[in-house]
Amino acid sequence: MIEDIQHLRNIGISAHIDAGKTTLTERILYYTKRIFAVHEVKGKDGVGAKMDSMELEKERGITIQSAATHCEWMGYRINIIDTPGHVDFTIEVERALRVLDSSILVLCAVGGVQSQSLTVDRQMNRYKVPRLAFINKCDRSGANPYRVVAQLRERLGHNSVLMEIPIGLEGDFSGVVDLITMRAIYFDGPFGDSVRTEEIPPSLMEEAKARREELLDAASMFSDELMEAIFEDKVTPDLLHSAVRKGTLLRQLTPVFLGSAYKNIGVQPLLDGVNRYLPSPREKDNAALDLSQGETEVTLVADPGSPLVALAFKLEVTPYGQLTYLRIYQGSLRKGDELTNTRTRKKVRVGRLVRMHADEMEEISDAGSGDIVALFGVDCYSGDSFTDGKVNYAMTSMFVPEPVVSLAVTPKDSKSGDRMSKALGRFVKEDPTFRSYVDQESGETIISGMGELHLEIYVERMKREFEAEVATGMPQVAYREAVSRRADFNYIHKKQSGGAGQYGRVAGFLEPSEEGIFDFVNDVKGGSIPTEFIPAVQKGFESCLQKGLLLGFPVLGLKVTVNDGQSHAVDSSELAFRQAAVGAFKQAYLAAKPVVLEPIMRVSVECPSEFQGNVMASMSQRRGLIMSSAEDGVFTTIEAEVPLAQMFGYATTLRSLTQGKAEFTMEFSKYSKVPDAIAEELKKNLADQIKGGKK
Repeated sequence: MIEDIQHLRNIGISAHIDAGKTTLTERILYYTKRIFAVHEVKGKDGVGAKMDSMELEKERGITIQSAATHCEWMGYRINIIDTPGHVDFTIEVERALRVLDSSILVLCAVGGVQSQSLTVDRQMNRYKVPRLAFINKCDRSGANPYRVVAQLRERLGHNSVLMEIPIGLEGDFSGVVDLITMRAIYFDGPFGDSVRTEEIPPSLMEEAKARREELLDAASMFSDELMEAIFEDKVTPDLLHSAVRKGTLLRQLTPVFLGSAYKNIGVQPLLDGVNRYLPSPREKDNAALDLSQGETEVTLVADPGSPLVALAFKLEVTPYGQLTYLRIYQGSLRKGDELTNTRTRKKVRVGRLVRMHADEMEEISDAGSGDIVALFGVDCYSGDSFTDGKVNYAMTSMFVPEPVVSLAVTPKDSKSGDRMSKALGRFVKEDPTFRSYVDQESGETIISGMGELHLEIYVERMKREFEAEVATGMPQVAYREAVSRRADFNYIHKKQSGGAGQYGRVAGFLEPSEEGIFDFVNDVKGGSIPTEFIPAVQKGFESCLQKGLLLGFPVLGLKVTVNDGQSHAVDSSELAFRQAAVGAFKQAYLAAKPVVLEPIMRVSVECPSEFQGNVMASMSQRRGLIMSSAEDGVFTTIEAEVPLAQMFGYATTLRSLTQGKAEFTMEFSKYSKVPDAIAEELKKNLADQIKGGKK
């Protein structure tokens, strides 16, 4: 267990695809002596990066699952989570940021602030995560870190300030100038192991002085002491470090470091920055809900002596059973302790306690507040809270986006069928954005997720990890229905079959709800529907939302106002009023002119400027609405809103349009009305399916 919690850092490494997150993590592990040989992400030696331990990750050269590791640097212990850049795996970033105290935002010196950088930054803001920025790939042709710092300010609204300036750029990039000590730093040896400091090259002195002035201006806003020292010309590195730290912890300052992880330049000063400027678990506010006090919010203290509160933020299947990643927020945990799962109230015993190093694990006997560890053999779901039974606290859950793409999966034989069920049960537990259910009408197993790549990876994992051979159907879009105008209802449910019958009358109206959610308004006066039956009426209407009467899609954005009704002294019951509500919904729904809604995606394409016209035309052909287009020298970023139904197979189209030089990301934006022609086509398809089913 760490003696001094002040010397513990929990950091995430997040960025756009291909900004170099995994390469940076690889170098950090090398310099902190956690690994003794460096392997590249798409290396020719066939080993691959340490943090990409899954076979699929090594083959594709992308990160799919966030991987945890830990290392030590200058007396500080750092827990690191390397997260994916692909928006399809956004939940991996989401759950990592939920449990981390701080983060490194990696940016490419050529690409700058890219579409996924915006998403990651939004996620960091959601969880109030302080961050450092690292501008990577300063050795690449077209690298311009000053432009990236300006983009951090303009596009992300950061008060970004350079801690270093580059010595040379592109092919001449050889080191950095530290603006706090005003020394030039070079990284010698085959992997930049030995750090050498020298005088600043005369050609860079003017630039360094000007940039240091900017740093002093920004940092002095957080320290009166530093302000005085500037006037008296007595600025010390300690004063400056302390002011930058204060601004970073308040999330009002983003220190920017430069380097090239691939060329082994600038990683050690970044690690010093992690120690100096990022918070320890004690400096981060974390809250839980006290379930025994009506879910009132309580602040957690990173104190090993307090009652234990921990969050299971990620699950993984291993050959030895379920591995549960746990962040300890309060208290401490020992091997053999008994834990209570606050969701199920079940007790579990800690058999094996391990600390992760990518796919390797080290047995430990105890862990304290702020630590990230893993347990074996504990049955739970991602997002469950654990306590030692002394308190009944639950951590607030993370934001989970709704899945937008579905796929039918069919096992090729009965053996594969059992294995597929086992795999799906496991994946649903592991990943909150992955859903699986059996369609009642067709009897097919449907899987839903965040995108084509997301589902493709899970189908591939079924084959590799569970040996389940499956065939997949066409991707399906998650359509919805919504009413477009007000319609009244006045429905009586009567049933008499000897003895007590059923009787309930419900009157009122349906209309579209403004927020796009289900809204139930009880406007009944004079007790015409007894108060105890009102919840049953609400439940009746809610049960109808699963399947609209137009095409059978779930209903969004419905407001139901009940303003009258009637009950019977003997025959009225909860069941009667629930049935009356179902009848009322059927009576009014089609009169409220329902429409079909489709998911609209926010698509961001980055391409060389010469292909801008082709890309915009391809968006328009897909019923896309161009929102903005920003040219940035060689590259153009096009933002558009496009229906998901039109985006299947777009990756191949984009490659052929741009000679493979463009990339795109997309995430769910909103639901919008389907054009009439497409709605008619959907109705026709549904009618054909029903006919086919009858045959």
